[in-house]
Amino acid sequence: MRITPAVPSDLSRLLAFRTEAASWLSELGSDQWSRPYPADKLLATIEAGTVFMVRDGEHTAGTITLTPDAEDGLWSEEELSEPSMFVNKLTVAREYSGKNLGGRLLDWAGDRAYQSSAKWLRLDAWTTNTALQRYYLGQGFEHVRTVLEGSAVNGGPRVSGWLAQRPARQTDHGLTDETPSPQPI
Repeated sequence: MRITPAVPSDLSRLLAFRTEAASWLSELGSDQWSRPYPADKLLATIEAGTVFMVRDGEHTAGTITLTPDAEDGLWSEEELSEPSMFVNKLTVAREYSGKNLGGRLLDWAGDRAYQSSAKWLRLDAWTTNTALQRYYLGQGFEHVRTVLEGSAVNGGPRVSGWLAQRPARQTDHGLTDETPSPQPI
């Protein structure tokens, strides 16, 4: 499997991933991603070069957004003074579930953060999705705190404020990396 930068023509697949994930999460009793994500905001992240796709031949197996920019209102000034990269919108196609692709993507992100001279790989997860929080803890992240104040990027109250981090580090993620070399942060 190879990881590549997303391109604008991937927008429809990314939106479909989110819809597929929201449906699966709903079956598990979670309201995560039930509100549509604005396509224009997603396109802007693609054009900024922060969205990456895992491709398995002609199939798209997963996606991850990795950025040096934190969402407003989540991390303290002291935390933001530490070089960090932030994971967003990690999604694996259902037919690839159970194969540790999410873990490999997190390892790729941690390796890329390390190459960028980041100290931390950080994320914010859905505040009510305790299974997802346990997943991230199992991937070596430590819970920092939960932020409930503020509003969501796609409108309404904040729903993704469970903050976690793990040290950025070199890893053998096993993906063929076809992305440009990361820039120092």
